[in-house]
Amino acid sequence: MSRGYIYGVIAYGLWGLAPLYWPLVEPSTALETLAHRMVWSLFFLIIINLVLRNWKKIFDSMKDRRVMLLLLAAAIAVTTNWGLYIWAVTNEHVIDSSLGYFINPLINVALGIFVFAEKLKKVQWLAIGIAATGVLWLTINSGSIPWIGLILGFSFSIYGMLKKLAGLDGVESLTIESIWVFPIALGYLIYLGVTSQLVFGSAGISHTFFAIMAGLFTALPLLAFGAAAVRIPYSSMGILQYLSPTIQFIIGYFIVGETMTSERWIGYILVWIALTIFASDALRRGLKSKSRASAS
Repeated sequence: MSRGYIYGVIAYGLWGLAPLYWPLVEPSTALETLAHRMVWSLFFLIIINLVLRNWKKIFDSMKDRRVMLLLLAAAIAVTTNWGLYIWAVTNEHVIDSSLGYFINPLINVALGIFVFAEKLKKVQWLAIGIAATGVLWLTINSGSIPWIGLILGFSFSIYGMLKKLAGLDGVESLTIESIWVFPIALGYLIYLGVTSQLVFGSAGISHTFFAIMAGLFTALPLLAFGAAAVRIPYSSMGILQYLSPTIQFIIGYFIVGETMTSERWIGYILVWIALTIFASDALRRGLKSKSRASAS
């Protein structure tokens, strides 16, 4: 179990450090960087699946029309998420992007209500209400909806929901998603090359290296996440996920130097209060469930 926590910290820690990675792929545009992430992700996933001997399961899954359509929709959702996130962190919107992953667990709960007909406890409704108040406060005081955080949060929640419906493990589903988007990404890179707009290969060795490693940077935390999920309680994974947006926020505020007005602080503090209530309740229920299991 202790090894599981280490894997969990590695996964969410790497996702949290992403704002420091994507600027390394500049001067590529966000779209070119996104295309590299898609293309090289499949390259590394091919190697990973060869090691794990997953290809038979993947090919069997690809015969299922329902699974393929669900993962096509998931590929669209995660492409939206990745593209906007890369654009946000390379245009000094790191704090705005962290908001999306702070509210992501609460969006998951909302989707559970409307999609899976799940019932919530009063404390969960309270957490959602406080978070919604925080988002509304940010909207009123900034004069615009915090669209970066909301799109990131909803796209990632929808992505997770579609993967849940597909019923495959993380590596297998990501491989099929990558197969869906690979031709488009590769075609876009070829188009950039033909029109002399491609940065890859002309901006130095370090740029080429980080563009290629974008694929590994995508696959590695997913593998760590999968290793953690089978070793520690899921409630613990729910607590660990707050590590990622917390690191992102710290990077945005202390390293990138993004500004936080008093009005923005109020909105974020309301979201953090909601998350504290939600996480405390989830942890309490997880410990109670574990206690019952031990007693039986």
